[in-house]
Amino acid sequence: MESINAKYVSQKISKTKWRPVSHSDLQLPEIFATGSWDNEDNRISIWSIGSNLSTSMEDGFEGDPQLICEHKHDGDVLDLQFLDQDRIVTASSTGAVTIFRHHQNSQTISVSQLWARAHRYPCDNAPCTGVVCSSPEIVTVGEDGRIVVFRADQEGVVRVIENADSSTIHAVTYLRTTEILTVNSIGQLKLWDFRQQSNSPSQILSLSGDRVPLHCVDRHPNQQHIVATGGQDGMLCVWDVRQGNTPFSLMEAHTAEMWEVHFHPTNPDHLFTCSEDGSLLHWETSSHSDMPSFLQGGRNSSMVSRSAMAPAGGKQPLISAWLSGDSSKGRLETTHMLPSQTLSVNSLDVLGPCLVCGTDGEAIFVNRQVPV
Repeated sequence: MESINAKYVSQKISKTKWRPVSHSDLQLPEIFATGSWDNEDNRISIWSIGSNLSTSMEDGFEGDPQLICEHKHDGDVLDLQFLDQDRIVTASSTGAVTIFRHHQNSQTISVSQLWARAHRYPCDNAPCTGVVCSSPEIVTVGEDGRIVVFRADQEGVVRVIENADSSTIHAVTYLRTTEILTVNSIGQLKLWDFRQQSNSPSQILSLSGDRVPLHCVDRHPNQQHIVATGGQDGMLCVWDVRQGNTPFSLMEAHTAEMWEVHFHPTNPDHLFTCSEDGSLLHWETSSHSDMPSFLQGGRNSSMVSRSAMAPAGGKQPLISAWLSGDSSKGRLETTHMLPSQTLSVNSLDVLGPCLVCGTDGEAIFVNRQVPV
């Protein structure tokens, strides 16, 4: 656990995201953004863990995250995504969608664009619960059951699917360039194809039995048909959207709501989840049962060398990993990533060997040595 830095920030953190790094240069992520919620004044903040800022730190290792700049945010930040290196899109509990611009020369943040009532009920605002971006396109979802499409280079709304859902849509992600996935409060996973003019989903998958609300969704970066969701009961569900209308597998993960699930973007044998129960889990599935035994155990040690982990890299066909019939035993390992269970861990993001998460304990945790 010695590779974790904790920073207490005097605000409940609802969302954390790394600024993207370019694939061409193998740089490590240094900048991340956070959004807050349930505070008197909510903020969007930009932080750095760059080594150039930590020369004054006593400890030999890079130090705590340093606040670079921040900006007031109207309402709770319910989601946050980088549109590009300089722009961040937020989803607000007021129903607003905002693009903030980070001016790296002056280290300031300004509002670049605002759609004030993107999500609304007939006589009130409806919280905007999720946003996903593929520049310049922005897709948002809300408690009002609407899906709204914007473009960063246009003031108006590009498209609205009015009654996309009769219940709250909790999260959205891209499946492919023209398709999105949404999850809702009655245990459904819906696929939408924007090439079609229809305002109906192209596919609906759902939990069987109790229709537990689903809170988060992510798709496998290489094999888009593999999708992970988490919900109110803390279960991790893995779906194969090519076949069947129910989850491929269900795994007990957390004892309370799962707020986020993320495949590692470049090594999707690894998956991360965080929860209201105060825990953050690192899941690892091995594509090959003949993996060296030292890779099977000892996950609690942060000393595993990253080069030793390389053979498990994302080049292998993962059909046998997340979708193998016997994935429930032996092939799947979980590690607790935080030193102790505290208040809710609301958000996490992972990029390269770096992980950041934010909590209701008014803390940000950064781990720069995630063994992936």
